[in-house]
Amino acid sequence: MKNICSRSDALTTLKTRLEALERSGGRWVSAAARNAGHDAFAPLATGVIHDLYAAAPADAVTVNAFGLGMALRAAAGRPIVWGLHEMMAQEAGRPHGPGLHEMGLSPRDLLLVRTRDVQTLLAVGEEALRSPAVGAVLLSAWGEAKAFSLTASRRLALAAESGGGTLFLVRAAAEPCPSAAETRWSVTSCASEPLEGGAPGRPSFSATLLRRRGGGATGTWIMEWDREQRTFRPPAPLSGGLVPLAAQRPAAASGTASRRAA
Repeated sequence: MKNICSRSDALTTLKTRLEALERSGGRWVSAAARNAGHDAFAPLATGVIHDLYAAAPADAVTVNAFGLGMALRAAAGRPIVWGLHEMMAQEAGRPHGPGLHEMGLSPRDLLLVRTRDVQTLLAVGEEALRSPAVGAVLLSAWGEAKAFSLTASRRLALAAESGGGTLFLVRAAAEPCPSAAETRWSVTSCASEPLEGGAPGRPSFSATLLRRRGGGATGTWIMEWDREQRTFRPPAPLSGGLVPLAAQRPAAASGTASRRAA
């Protein structure tokens, strides 16, 4: 992981690292990607933006974990760039090596860029998305900011389309606002199912699809993160697959999908 703060240092160092990735073919050693199994959200709409909002400020850690899982799946073996607003780090904590391991991700599999302000965070996102070596970008921000304008969102969408990477824009302590995102989600934590012997259960999420670009059904799904399979899955008491997340496809399109309200 790489920690950078100032805007000039962030962009200069990021460009250098991205150029090195492009020369190497854009592949990092990623056991998580090699072992990835079927994803409850496959086929995931890639090369676009997905907005992820914390349902409440206390859900900041949860929405970041959810976004990281989504990014891991969308990256398909390519590197992940995680842009972290310093205010988010202060309020929700900084990424922790053992925590990343619990998600099935080695710190070597991502480039972490810490920024002091939202403007720099958005610039980092644009730069990373333009690189064909990057599979997914996660931008995590805390609080309201005028910089999150519709124009800024469109710039990010164009950058994602250009490079082919997928952006997951995570926000906490902020209200949903107009954007060029393909989907908009509200995420909160929920009780997990204990494992054998009373061991702590897998991370469990309640994700509500608030909006899909072009229209389509919305709803709430309960899911947990399976570290071994690197995928979202229904909790143990549930059976069946979860609905795919695909561009221009209604959320209830699959007749075999099972849905459980939070």
